[in-house]
Amino acid sequence: MNARERLLDGTPVTERRTRFAGIPTALLEGGEGPPMVLLHGPGESGAKWFGVMPDLVRTHRVIAPDLPGHGESAAMDAPADHVLAWLDELVQATCDQPPVLVGQIVGGAIAARYAAAHPERVGHLVLVDTLGLAPFQPTPEFGAALGAFLAHPDETTHDDLWRRCAFDLDGLRTRLGERWRFLKAYNLDRAHAPGLGPTQESLMAAFGFPAIAPEQLRAIRTRTSLIWGRHDLATNLQVAEAAAARYGWPLRVIDAAGDDPAIEQPAAFVAALRAALGSA
Repeated sequence: MNARERLLDGTPVTERRTRFAGIPTALLEGGEGPPMVLLHGPGESGAKWFGVMPDLVRTHRVIAPDLPGHGESAAMDAPADHVLAWLDELVQATCDQPPVLVGQIVGGAIAARYAAAHPERVGHLVLVDTLGLAPFQPTPEFGAALGAFLAHPDETTHDDLWRRCAFDLDGLRTRLGERWRFLKAYNLDRAHAPGLGPTQESLMAAFGFPAIAPEQLRAIRTRTSLIWGRHDLATNLQVAEAAAARYGWPLRVIDAAGDDPAIEQPAAFVAALRAALGSA
């Protein structure tokens, strides 16, 4: 098995390949019940949800695609906003009712814009440490680590970046055990995959770096919730608190987590997600 297969080994999902908006796409599916679509962050894949999918498939039909230019999905030979057409086709093809749409980091910025454009097609929007609520202004140490990894992706720069992404990288590596090795190996494999980089860069430039216009955020009529790692160095908690106050979106904060609570604190993340879905 390759690193991706090892990372997903034992996870109750199946992988299939299909095409949305002309883009060859890999997606993971599992469970029965109301649909839930999970959109990952930059440089990741649908496999990043391995720690929470076993719980989520108990109550939902979970669909976790690889974004265009990520994981096993093909690069996108189109303007960056074509990703919204890709997501629209995915939702209509895989969901028998408006889904819970969970988006993390750049996946959240894409999800928010999609919900603003198609509020009738999203049942509940959940934004996790999302970009787009303010201009991207990470802490200097996070920005330096990100730049170093993008310029020279290797084991050292990977772990240095993850030390800024996670609240406690050493604890995370201990908890994941061998899965950390597979996660890192797959991240590095994809960082070196030819042809994917330009799509990843275009999605970040179009969706991750700029702030979403307030009028566009106010256009989101879908129920919306925020989940945030308390120690996010890329988009700090104050951004989420301001958005929660401005738009009336409930905010749930995950302690002992950076910008990826689904990996770092999976049980707390699932509890927060279920609480958000159960709230009126």
